[in-house]
Amino acid sequence: MIKTYQILIEELKDYKNPKTKIQRMVNNNEIYYICKGLYETNKNVDPFYLADPIYSPSYISFETALAYYGLIPERVYAIKCATYDKKKKKEFKTPFGLYLYQDVPASVFSYGTHIYTNDGYMYRIASKEKALLDMLYSTSPIKNMIEMREYLFSNMRINEMVLDTFDKDLVSNLSQLYHSKNVELFERMLRKEKLYD
Repeated sequence: MIKTYQILIEELKDYKNPKTKIQRMVNNNEIYYICKGLYETNKNVDPFYLADPIYSPSYISFETALAYYGLIPERVYAIKCATYDKKKKKEFKTPFGLYLYQDVPASVFSYGTHIYTNDGYMYRIASKEKALLDMLYSTSPIKNMIEMREYLFSNMRINEMVLDTFDKDLVSNLSQLYHSKNVELFERMLRKEKLYD
């Protein structure tokens, strides 16, 4: 269970020095320090559940979501998340893994995500379509369809056939909100079905 510093202080108010008790609990692995003001009681918690509490609002996206859906073969080394209006990238090293956060346009933030809940925990993750669009938005400019194919199938090593399962209407609707040449180019490719030779 995720607990804030204030919750722990309240729970331990009968101790002479609650702050010292919290530190002792961390040292004894009774609770686990995540980041400033945030602790976890379960050492086996799914790291996805900590993504939003660490830096909110956010949702899991980019390579992490693409790997989750099996679109890319590589195992990701960090949990990458999308935020908005934060202006700069953030990084948190925790006992549960490395968490990275970067902006996407505020206009797209609320669309194309799924929420999963379990036993009092919750995480939000981009759909496969949105995770790829977030990646394209954050990538250096791609000039044409040849370069787009190279980026998708050589650099990212995305399975071409998987893109046939993409929701074209969702991609089209989201594309208008990114105001990104990369995203617009991918949407045109998807519509024209010129994804691969």
